[in-house]
Amino acid sequence: MSDINKVVLAYSGGLDTSVILKWIAKTYNCEVITLTADLGQEEELDGLDEKATRTGASKVYIDDLREEFAKDFIFPMLRAAAIYEGRYMLGTSIARPLIAKRLVDIARAEGAQAVAHGATGKGNDQVRFELSTMALAPDLATIAPWREWDFKSRTDLINFAKENGIPVPVTKEKPYSMDRNLLHLSFEGSELEDPWSEPKAGCHLLCVPVEDAPNTPEIIEIEFEAGDPVAVNGERLSPASLIKKLNTLGGKHGVGRLDMVENRFVGMKSRGVYETPGGAIIHAAHRDLEGLTLDRETLHLRDSLIPKYASMIYNGYWFSPERESLQAFIDATQKRVTGTVRVKLYKGNAIPLGRKSPYSLYDEKLSTFEADDVYNQADAAGFIRLNGLRLRGYKSGK
Repeated sequence: MSDINKVVLAYSGGLDTSVILKWIAKTYNCEVITLTADLGQEEELDGLDEKATRTGASKVYIDDLREEFAKDFIFPMLRAAAIYEGRYMLGTSIARPLIAKRLVDIARAEGAQAVAHGATGKGNDQVRFELSTMALAPDLATIAPWREWDFKSRTDLINFAKENGIPVPVTKEKPYSMDRNLLHLSFEGSELEDPWSEPKAGCHLLCVPVEDAPNTPEIIEIEFEAGDPVAVNGERLSPASLIKKLNTLGGKHGVGRLDMVENRFVGMKSRGVYETPGGAIIHAAHRDLEGLTLDRETLHLRDSLIPKYASMIYNGYWFSPERESLQAFIDATQKRVTGTVRVKLYKGNAIPLGRKSPYSLYDEKLSTFEADDVYNQADAAGFIRLNGLRLRGYKSGK
C-alpha cells in the first residue's frame, strides 16, 4: 500500500464515501479520483461533482451508465428469471459488477494503483466489488476503509465529517441507508433493524403504499424479443427508458415492494425493504410468456438453475466462468421467448391476463375440453401404468 499514489473511489456523495474520500487522501497521502456511476439515481446526482471536488477529489467522473446497466446486466439477469431466496430481485447486487468494471477502466486510464469502495465489513458489497476487481484487474489493490479505520459507527463518521467541513446528508427524517438505481431502491437501518417493526412511511419512494394505490386497475401490454422487453403499449423504448417507464406505471399501483429478512453471503441475516416496480412487472410478464413458448423440459431445467444463478450474482460472481457459461445456456433458451403479454396492475399486483407469440407451443386442438380428433384419451391409460410401475413395486415390497 505504500506504493499507492493514485486511487479511484466509487463515490456516491453520501456520508460514508464523503468521509472515505477525505480519509484516503489523508491516510495514504495520495491523489483520489472519484467515480459516480449514474445508474438511475435521479436527483441524488445533483451537485456531486462540486461536492467531490470540495471534499478533495483531484478529478471527478460522473458517467451515465444507465443503458449499459439495463442492456448488459439487468436484462441478462431477467432472462434468467433470477430471484434470490425466492423473493429478492437483486437490485443492489447486479449494479456492483458494472461499477467495479468502470472503476477498473478509469484506474487503467489514469494510471492508478488502487480502487476503493465504501462497503462495510459486515455486508455483501465488499465481496461483490472486490471479486469483480480481482476478475478484471488482479494487479490492482483495493482500499476498504471500513475494514481499516478506527471508526466504529455512523456517529463517528458524522463527527469526522463535521470536523473536516463535509456536509452530512443523514437526517432524522431520512435515517435509512438507501441504495437506488434504475432497477430498485433499498432501505436498511433505523426501525428496520428490528424485524418485528413495521416499516414507517419514510421508506416509500418508488412505490405508493398499496392502501393508497388507485382503485381502478390499469391494463398494459409488454412486447418481448428473445427474452428481452422491447416495447410498452406499442411504444418501442431503449432498455433503460423501458424500465423507467414501468417503474412509473408499477410504482403508481404499489407493485414490486418487498420486506424481507435475507441471508448475507458473509454469514449474518439482514432485514431490508426493496422497491422494484418495473422489474417485478417484467419478471411476471416474462415468466408468463415462457409458459407459452418454452419446451417443458427446457423450462424445468432452467428453473432448477435459478437459485444457483441468483446466488452467483448475490455473492459477487458475475465475472466468473460459471456465470458466463450458465448465461450462454440461458440465452439459448430465450431465442423464441418473443411475443406480447397483457398485464393488469392493481393494488400491488402485476397479473398477466393474456399472452401471444409467433413461437407459441400451445395447441388448442390438443388442450380443448371439447371434442377433438388429434388425441386418443385411451392412450393415457398405458402412460399411467408405465409411470406407476415403480410405485406399485415400492408399496408392495416386491
